[in-house]
Amino acid sequence: MLVQATSGVPRSAHVIVLGNEKGGSGKSTTAMHLIVALLREGYKVGSLDLDARQGSLSRFIANRAENGLELPMSRHVRLEQSSLDSVAAAREEEKQRFDATLAQMADCDFVVIDTPGSDSNLSRLGHARADTLVTPLNDSFVDFDLLGDIDQQNADIVRPSIYSEMVWESRKRKAHQQKTPIDWVVMRNRTSVSRIEAKNKQRVGEALKTLSTRIGFRLAPGLSERVIYRELFPQGLTLLDLDAEGVEGEMRMSHLAARQELRDLFITLKLPGLEGAPLKF
Repeated sequence: MLVQATSGVPRSAHVIVLGNEKGGSGKSTTAMHLIVALLREGYKVGSLDLDARQGSLSRFIANRAENGLELPMSRHVRLEQSSLDSVAAAREEEKQRFDATLAQMADCDFVVIDTPGSDSNLSRLGHARADTLVTPLNDSFVDFDLLGDIDQQNADIVRPSIYSEMVWESRKRKAHQQKTPIDWVVMRNRTSVSRIEAKNKQRVGEALKTLSTRIGFRLAPGLSERVIYRELFPQGLTLLDLDAEGVEGEMRMSHLAARQELRDLFITLKLPGLEGAPLKF
């Protein structure tokens, strides 16, 4: 049964948005694995690529459709930016197309949205519709700057960043329009480090914990910087597909470790229907 939102868009799907205004954070890679994991769980999944210029998620879906294997697929849409000259008219056209696309996916259980690594109207539309917002973050103060400005002398948080303020505005807009919250989860990607770097990363972790209580996000275990997460991209596969019929290659210890990282992420996300249930991957 569809739920009529106060914005006039009928929908019942739980919307997961991958958001971060820095490139190279792992949004598309995470989106691909979330989509396949949800498909493996037996859910009907829609996917929406708002990063049409980069188009990584769309290329992955196209590769998956063309690899000749019978694999579960998401219902995918790649949404282009408006070409209208008027800013106001362009924003309105994008909003109408975005709302129409979500309405078409209302019968899905989940919709996974990949956003661009920059501020745009489409990105803001996606953030404002999120039920779960996942922000992948690389383990450094360069990436921490996305969330908050920090005093390097005493590591006291000075103020939330422009991106954090945008998320706050999206939360207020969604609460007003749909009377539902956005569960914001910051996913801290793991990297192997030297002893010199380890102290700095410890400071990043402490700053994240402090900021999480101030601006209201949960911390989730992220993914390691492994080629393993990206090596199957040309075939439209993820490491969760390695045991599917017709897929060549053997399961290695590194694959098993990476799967456990994805399980840990899923447990932390607490998606509806998955809490406490045994995972099928």
